[in-house]
Amino acid sequence: MEQRDNPALRGKPVAVGGSSKRGVVAAASYEARRYGVKSAMPSSRAMRLCPDLIFVPSRFDAYREVSRQIREIFARHTDLIQPLSLDEAYLDVTHDKQGIGSAIKIARAIRAAIAAETGLTASAGVSYNKFIAKIASDQNKPDGLCVILPDQGADFVAGLPVRRFHGVGPRTAEKMAKLGIETGADLREKDSLWLTRHFGSWGEYLYNAARGVDDRPVNPDRTRKSIGGERTYFEDKQSEAELRHALDEIILMVWDRIERHDTAGRTVTLKLRYADFQTLTRSQSTGHMIRDRAEFTAIGHQLLDSILPVNRGIRLLGLTLSNLAGTEDKEGASHGQAHFVFDDIER
Repeated sequence: MEQRDNPALRGKPVAVGGSSKRGVVAAASYEARRYGVKSAMPSSRAMRLCPDLIFVPSRFDAYREVSRQIREIFARHTDLIQPLSLDEAYLDVTHDKQGIGSAIKIARAIRAAIAAETGLTASAGVSYNKFIAKIASDQNKPDGLCVILPDQGADFVAGLPVRRFHGVGPRTAEKMAKLGIETGADLREKDSLWLTRHFGSWGEYLYNAARGVDDRPVNPDRTRKSIGGERTYFEDKQSEAELRHALDEIILMVWDRIERHDTAGRTVTLKLRYADFQTLTRSQSTGHMIRDRAEFTAIGHQLLDSILPVNRGIRLLGLTLSNLAGTEDKEGASHGQAHFVFDDIER
């Protein structure tokens, strides 16, 4: 979107975020990604990887407006839309509102509408379940479409490195490698008992995923699980006075969000990150819903008390309210078998 709105940035490596030593990359153009720049990366590292990287400030109001436009395009075709972020969503198009009759044709129509109405490109993955559709959406970026049919799913998954599986991060991938698991085919050789023994309750998910099986429905009523906020500081904070002042500012920000969502919760979590990037959290739960800012504030400061005094600088502070009212499981039976994912709508 930044390249769309500023032609001078087209074809250049661009990152959304702050260029200071405390900045973090929020998004990166494909030109920047070729250098290894990616979201959530410290800006200082991004600039080392790509010395010509151009930083632009975030424009969240503009991103939200475009996200709303794209959501309206989705809604012309299905009511079963599960947003994952501002630029990514699952769609179940089994119940095709326009009677197009093909998930592939619907995906093409949506991509064309996004390009015509917003000037942006979108990649899509079309398949018979969420797990494979998500992976497929990454397959032909940028501005691509990948289709995996039901009789292709198991073989497609078998050829993937396990790092491509949703939820498999670097540490899990390292653990799998030590167990001789590098690909989906390696994973498929293990029975559910073996996987449960090594990966706990997650073993069942891995067993099914390795066979291209995923019964999760697209859930348009997915409930927000928490509300929070955090800030990264240009200068480390260490004294009790400056930490309490910083926490009060975050409390005001988070409580405003809580009131806008008209909700309450039982658990408050304090998050802090030291200058050396070590992260620490402290939580406190109550037997009742926290509906008063004074109580939320008091619990936040009690959690801060538990880590004071600190003997090194703190670069990030955050506070979250979770176990929200109405977060009981709303997952129901699957609405259909034609799923696809739109993601990475290029900024």
